[in-house]
Amino acid sequence: MEPKVVIVGGGFGGLWAAKALAKKPVDVTLIDRKNHHVFQPLLYQVATAVLSPGEIAQPIRRILHKYKNIEVILGQAVGFDKDRNLVRLGDGSEIGYDYLIVAGGARHSYFGNDDWEEDAPGLKTIEDAVEIRRRILLAFEDAEREAYLTGKQKQLNFVVVGGGPTGVELAGAIADIARTALANDFKAIDTRSAKVALYEGSDAILSTFGDDLSDSAKEQLESLGVEVHLNSFVTDVEPERVKVGDDWIDADVVLWATGVAASPLGKALEAETDKAGRVHVEPDLSLKDDRNIFVIGDMASLMQKNGEPVPGVSPAAMQMGTATAKNILRDIKVEPREDFEYWDKGTMATIGRRKAIAQAAGMKFRGFIAWMMWLFLHVFFLIGFRNRLAVLVDWFWAYLTRERSARLITGDADELRHQAKPPVSAAASTAKRHAKTAD
Repeated sequence: MEPKVVIVGGGFGGLWAAKALAKKPVDVTLIDRKNHHVFQPLLYQVATAVLSPGEIAQPIRRILHKYKNIEVILGQAVGFDKDRNLVRLGDGSEIGYDYLIVAGGARHSYFGNDDWEEDAPGLKTIEDAVEIRRRILLAFEDAEREAYLTGKQKQLNFVVVGGGPTGVELAGAIADIARTALANDFKAIDTRSAKVALYEGSDAILSTFGDDLSDSAKEQLESLGVEVHLNSFVTDVEPERVKVGDDWIDADVVLWATGVAASPLGKALEAETDKAGRVHVEPDLSLKDDRNIFVIGDMASLMQKNGEPVPGVSPAAMQMGTATAKNILRDIKVEPREDFEYWDKGTMATIGRRKAIAQAAGMKFRGFIAWMMWLFLHVFFLIGFRNRLAVLVDWFWAYLTRERSARLITGDADELRHQAKPPVSAAASTAKRHAKTAD
C-alpha cells in the first residue's frame, strides 16, 4: 500500500505540495473548509470592485481533477491525534495519515481586541473581500441618498489601519474609486471629496522595502489624495469612528490591515509556537517531536541562514509546499532530506493606477514600470488560463475606461445599513430643491 499523505489547507502551500505529489507513489488527501483556492494577493481587487470573486478563485477539486492519486475533501480540521496518526474533522470524522502537511494559513489579528472586527473587517478571504466591497459602495450610496433627501452632502471618511501591502493597496484603490470610477455616476454628491486616511503605527509604510521605496510609496499614495499618518496607533474602534492616540476620528468605513495571527491548528498540534501562533519547525519544516508532520506557509516559523525569518508571503508558501513534497518522496526512496532554503525572487506592492514599487534581482522599480511588473506577475500566477484571460481583459478595460466591472451590492439595502438614519420624506426633499432653485 502506498504511503498516505494528508494535506490540511488548500492555500498556496497546501496546493503546491499537492501538485508536487501528483502522479507520485503516494495517496494524497487534501482537506479544506472551503471548496476553492483563492489568489490572495488580488483579494483587494475584489474588495474595491475591480474584479469579481470568480476571477481570483478556482475550485480546488477542479485544479486537481486530473490527478488520480489526489482526493479533495470538504471539511474543517479541528484537531489531531499524533499517537494514532489521525486528523479530526469538525463533524467528528477522522482521517488517517502516514505523513501530515499542515498549511492552515493565517488570519488578521486585533491584538486581543477581537470585538473590533465587526466594525473594522480585515481581508483574508473571498467573504472578507465581498463584505468590504459592500461597505465601501454602500457608503457612497448612503451619502447620495442623504444628499438627495436633505440637500446636504456629508463628508465621507474612509480609514485604513496598517501601512503594509494590503493597507497601501486598499487605501490607494479606494482613493482611485472616489476620484475616477465613481466620479460621474453620482448626481447629488461629489465622490472626489471623500477622504481616505491611512494610519500606520511605525515611522514608515511598506518598511520592508527600504527607505527610498517606502518614501516613494508614500509620495505616490499622497498623489492619489490619501492622507498618510505615520507613528499613529489606533487604540480603539467603535461604530463609525476610530481612536488614534487620544483623538476620535469619524469614519464611514474602517478597514483593518495590520497584525497577523496564524491558524489555531498550530496549538492543536501541541507544538511550540511564537507570539503570532506560528509553529517553530525544523530546517526541513517538520516538527521537532514528529518528523512525519510538516507545518508550512503562514503557520511556520523558521529562521534563514542570514538570521531573518522566512517571510509570510505566497512565494515562500509555494516553495515550502514543493520542498516538503520532495522530502516526503526522499523518505520513500530512503534518501536523506534536504533543509528548506527560501529563494527571494523579489517583492512588490501596487499603490494605484500606474503606481507601484518593486525590488527584484538587486534592482528597485517604482511607478508605471513597477505597476506593469506587478500586473503581469500576478496574472501569470493565477490558477487556470480562463482566470488569466478574464483578469487581463477586465484590467485592460478598467485601465482604458476607469470603470469597475464588479460594483454589486448584494442583499437588502435597508438591512445592510449599519445604523438607521432619521427618515426624510421625498416631499421635503423636493421642497428643499425648489427653494434652492428659487434662491
